[in-house]
Amino acid sequence: MTKLEEFKEFAKLHPELINSIKDNSMTLQKFYELYDIYKDDENVWKPYLNKKEDNNHLNINEISNIVKNIDSSKIQKHLSTAQKALNFLGDITSKSNTSSVDVVKGPTTPRPINKFYGD
Repeated sequence: MTKLEEFKEFAKLHPELINSIKDNSMTLQKFYELYDIYKDDENVWKPYLNKKEDNNHLNINEISNIVKNIDSSKIQKHLSTAQKALNFLGDITSKSNTSSVDVVKGPTTPRPINKFYGD
């Protein structure tokens, strides 16, 4: 097994390493370099493996910060644009359905060659 494959297996066994990447304290490249030098030495990996995975739970402060940063006018503008696009598509599809029904009315008799529209 190559070093890269060994590192991939190590990373699969320790998904909490992702937390250090997400908070920008480490990069995947640095983790690979550590693994290349020290393999799975506990002393090297202890600071990164002890981090708890709290990413799935938001506290009230984080939620309120997210809500504070929402610009309601921009959301309203995008919703309005989306609604106009949906209405336009609805109009096109309803017109194409009715026009295809109107065109096919049944058999018609061909116009005689010597007759003009005004005759």
